[in-house]
Amino acid sequence: MNVINYITQINFGFGALAALAAECERVGVARPLLITDRGVRAAGLVDTVLSQLPGRAGVPVYDGTPGNPDEAAVREALELYREHGCDGVVALGGGSPIDLAKAVAVLAAHGGALKDYAAIEGGAARITARTPPVVAIPTTAGTGSEVGRGSLIILDDGRKVGILSPHVVPKSAICDPELTLGLPPILTAATGMDAIAHCSEAFLSPSFNPPAEGIALDGLQRAWAHIERATANPGDRDARLNMMSASTQGALAFQKGLGSVHSLSHALGGLNPRLHHGTLNAILLPAVLAFNASAETVVANRKMDRLAGAMALGAGSEVGPAIGSVTPRLGLPTTLSEMGVGADLIPAIVKGALADHSHKTNPRDASAADYESMQRQVM
Repeated sequence: MNVINYITQINFGFGALAALAAECERVGVARPLLITDRGVRAAGLVDTVLSQLPGRAGVPVYDGTPGNPDEAAVREALELYREHGCDGVVALGGGSPIDLAKAVAVLAAHGGALKDYAAIEGGAARITARTPPVVAIPTTAGTGSEVGRGSLIILDDGRKVGILSPHVVPKSAICDPELTLGLPPILTAATGMDAIAHCSEAFLSPSFNPPAEGIALDGLQRAWAHIERATANPGDRDARLNMMSASTQGALAFQKGLGSVHSLSHALGGLNPRLHHGTLNAILLPAVLAFNASAETVVANRKMDRLAGAMALGAGSEVGPAIGSVTPRLGLPTTLSEMGVGADLIPAIVKGALADHSHKTNPRDASAADYESMQRQVM
């Protein structure tokens, strides 16, 4: 049986931030903890968001979110949540603060160790409707975590795991492209490629979810048509709006599942938290697409050609090379070695990829040798 479930109310468009106070009231958050990171705070966006909240002076702020959120940061934020008697979380930033906020909400309701709620530990069944509400405000256009059912966290033991449940999906998403206008070009490019990876992998996943496939193709079309414009011209409002839409659409689609790109990037992120997730996805995507092109479900449904159509390309065989060629034009690295990843890490990456939850929804079963081959192609 396949489950198709869309539950987040999304306020979308320039000026959407003005809905924040009403959205907090609607979902029952009277005493929020604001979770963000220091970069977002330095950009002045924390003050912008607090100005929309009643009693702004009393709202506690946690800004210690790392680039790849970890269990230590979850504990720190949870302590602040409990100290101030909070009843919900407002998450402001890219995927890292939003994922951190979801993990804090899970532990605020259920306690215990974070690993107990990891999908690969059977943790989804332990997460209940008692999880306090999260209101998510993205400041990047990439992860789509504002509508996603997962939280990716590096545990104390070094594993990067997914905490997956309908109960961690934010109750409200406020998607205001105005908040992305100051995003540096390199982050615009890297997060945008994350959205492209989400739309592509979700579409190719063999799970049955036709609405998600339609959303993924439209999101891919928007991202592919606008990522270079948004990167080259940060103030291009139309490009920013379309990239934010593509980001949200990618996450709406990936309830269908992702694949080997994310299996590998999650493993890499666990080994080296300084590696940017979206950049890793950009590097890995062409090799994984080439591997998946011969999958039975991909061939039977002409899925590579349909991806090509969304990207205004002539044939499915052009998709991987086109992605490989846009990456350097965006100013991103094209190999793992450029990111400081050496071949000596391949065994550990393979082990992590095989254990990752995204491995199970790749359209073609990938062996340890397959994962090694994919990495060596982009090393």
